Amino acid sequence: MPCEGCMEGDNKSTEATVEFILLGFSELLCLRVLLFLIFLIVHLVTLLGNVMIFMAVVMEPSRPPMLFFLCQLSVIELCCTLVVVPKALLSLIVVDGSTISFVGCAAQMHLFVALGGAECFLLVAMSYDRYVAICQPLHYAAVMSEGLCLRLAVACCLGGFAVALGLTVAIFRLPFCQSHRINHFFCDVPAVLHLACTQSYTRELPLLAACVLLLLLPFILILTSYVCIAAALLHITSSTGRGKAFSTCISHLAITLLHYGCATFMYIRPKSSYSPARDKMVSLVYTNITPLLYPLIYSLRNKEIRGVLRKMLRRNKIAQLN
Repeated sequence: MPCEGCMEGDNKSTEATVEFILLGFSELLCLRVLLFLIFLIVHLVTLLGNVMIFMAVVMEPSRPPMLFFLCQLSVIELCCTLVVVPKALLSLIVVDGSTISFVGCAAQMHLFVALGGAECFLLVAMSYDRYVAICQPLHYAAVMSEGLCLRLAVACCLGGFAVALGLTVAIFRLPFCQSHRINHFFCDVPAVLHLACTQSYTRELPLLAACVLLLLLPFILILTSYVCIAAALLHITSSTGRGKAFSTCISHLAITLLHYGCATFMYIRPKSSYSPARDKMVSLVYTNITPLLYPLIYSLRNKEIRGVLRKMLRRNKIAQLN
């Protein structure tokens, strides 16, 4: 049953004038300065880590497929933090919350979902790379060609963009109540959906469809790849060889669990279970901590990345000496 004071269903007459207020962490007035400093430091370290990996891979003349995908992952994480974190930092400075326009909120949601979706598809491509490397090592170079890697990268971006566009349009065509106070630090899907003046579960169908396309389907494909990898590892008689083969998958597995764990908790649940405080904490981890952990996980666990970073630092030292 619609609530009182709802806008027109398509919001056409309000797009130019409506502004949302991002409350952020307004309930933590005494911790504003501390939170701002922590967020700013984490944001800068995240940018530095991902830029270092991106530059190291770009400067490497011979790039195997996994490095190519890691470069794309770093670009996605850079863009994702730039879409969300600056507005979150602003919400900590402004006492009554920061404002964002109707179109700006829609754009932020679309970019965030598109980047997250592209990352989901990219994790599938990376799992396929590991599958070919372990299950078909003799054909690895022929199968994972530069052309295939490029097509997979483009498909990941286009797939995420298309699904995010459909979801964003469906959500912002809903009627919104008079309250435009979003109890979050960015225009996240559950927080905006909570403002919709409707009790019908059919309004959540676009979110459900997006979850199936961006979360469930990629997760099934990743799981299938690792089932095949596990079966192949069982046929390796040497425990040393089995350990070396599995070690190449640990970084990807860790990032997959982080990404899907947070995303599943945030989006795969009914609107009635929405909890602003809990959602903000999970989103805080998802948008600030995981992008910081990704470069650390890959720089510590991936020998190729460590080698590329050492080469880059060596080049910089030689340049400074010259």
